[in-house]
Amino acid sequence: MSKKIFLIAGTQDGRKLAELLSGKNFDVTASVVSDYGRKLLETCAGVKINDRPLDRDDLEKILRAEGFSCLVDASHPYAKNISANAIAAANSAQVLYVRYERAEVVSFAYEKIFHIDSYEEAALKARELGKNIYLTTGSRSLKVFVDRLRDCNLTVRLLPTSEVLRHCEELGLTPKQIVAMQGPFTTALNVELFRHASAEVIVTKDGGQIGGADTKLEAAKLLGLPVVMINRPKISYPNLATSFDDVLRLMEGTL
Repeated sequence: MSKKIFLIAGTQDGRKLAELLSGKNFDVTASVVSDYGRKLLETCAGVKINDRPLDRDDLEKILRAEGFSCLVDASHPYAKNISANAIAAANSAQVLYVRYERAEVVSFAYEKIFHIDSYEEAALKARELGKNIYLTTGSRSLKVFVDRLRDCNLTVRLLPTSEVLRHCEELGLTPKQIVAMQGPFTTALNVELFRHASAEVIVTKDGGQIGGADTKLEAAKLLGLPVVMINRPKISYPNLATSFDDVLRLMEGTL
């Protein structure tokens, strides 16, 4: 009987990990919180899907009731609350917790990168650096920037889903302010998009190479634009893996 794995798959690499584990004959249930995420996972052969939002208690109940052997947390590097709930639920259910997190962008030589620890601080720093602000931090933190940058010209780059666009509309953003595109983006395309928006400062997160952080930094450097980089949250993860091979090694001997 194959071992049961509960995978929090909120990223592109999380979906690839679900496919890998299923291909190695693990019984994989992957959890997502959006219709778009579900549709992408439906292409993964043999992977069961949970699309019901789960708080800490819900997650613990599922881990216990359905006999999971391991929880693999492949949520987004900035999904701090999801990871905290996953760690606590796995610990209470006495299930192995393995964190998969994409590697950060290696040290990038550019003196105009400003590392900031919170979205609120990032908004204030961006206003100091320029009036035309190009935001690539996703939709979940969007309200923080809209509220604090009403006196600036804000351009936001987001996934082109109806849910995200509706959220932009609710916040009062106009079509001119919205770049609805799915990455990855090349350095050349980033350069053209930044130029088209007359960007004076770029605000981003360290999503690693798969999240396109490297090409955004390269484009900003070519244009001489300052970058406000929001640091990843500081979490003490048990069993941290930065590659799929690491995930498998951490699972070996325990499952």
